[in-house]
Amino acid sequence: MVDPDREPLEGVVEVDQAEIPFRAGDTFFDPGNAGKILIVGAVEVIDRDTNEAKPRRKGAKYLDTRSGRIRLAMIADNSAASIEAFVMANVKRGTTLLTDGHASYPGLTDYRHDPRVVGKMAGHVVLPWIHRVFSLVKRWGLGTYHGLRRRHIDAYLNEFVFRYNRRFYRHVSFETILGLAAHHEPASYWDIIGRANPRKGTSALRRGPRRRKTATGMRHDNPGAAKTDDQNHASETRQALDVGEPGTTG
Repeated sequence: MVDPDREPLEGVVEVDQAEIPFRAGDTFFDPGNAGKILIVGAVEVIDRDTNEAKPRRKGAKYLDTRSGRIRLAMIADNSAASIEAFVMANVKRGTTLLTDGHASYPGLTDYRHDPRVVGKMAGHVVLPWIHRVFSLVKRWGLGTYHGLRRRHIDAYLNEFVFRYNRRFYRHVSFETILGLAAHHEPASYWDIIGRANPRKGTSALRRGPRRRKTATGMRHDNPGAAKTDDQNHASETRQALDVGEPGTTG
């Protein structure tokens, strides 16, 4: 869902960091045991009347502006190197950065830095649009996917960015997806999950015996140890041969 020729953000851009929960393992999402992923985001601030970049005055309400395009990415830490790399890759030089006064932003000498120090004030009051984006990402992840997976966090964020940036042009979203997909090699399910395809001769180790629903409840097909697909197939073959031997049936 990422256009390799997409234009960087420009004009006036809010930038901030946030933590979002992720689901660990294959268990159902449990907020109490969820881990945290550190992400950084940027959003264009647009004037509602002129549709041009407009910095919000300090202390003014944000209803005269709206959010434009966004960018999201996972970062390893809050260091200057991580934040600067994200900004330089996604925001055009000369852009005005509205930030919370983090020490990493003054090092971006090619940008105009307009810090809005949060202090004891809530972050969404000082930087309303980027915090609205973070709030939507969290609710989207918990509601749609019941917790994001850390391994595929970049794919989740790219999907959200694609949907958000085209929220006013939904009729062209499908055509855009087709155009982007036409320039990529086909990806199978096994490529996405990062496992070998058992249909191509690679044995797949099952994590546990299969379960099926019966009239008395759920039961295991084989209460023994987990087997590979080849072992299961060999066992089924032996059972079929045993049934076909003379004297084995009544």
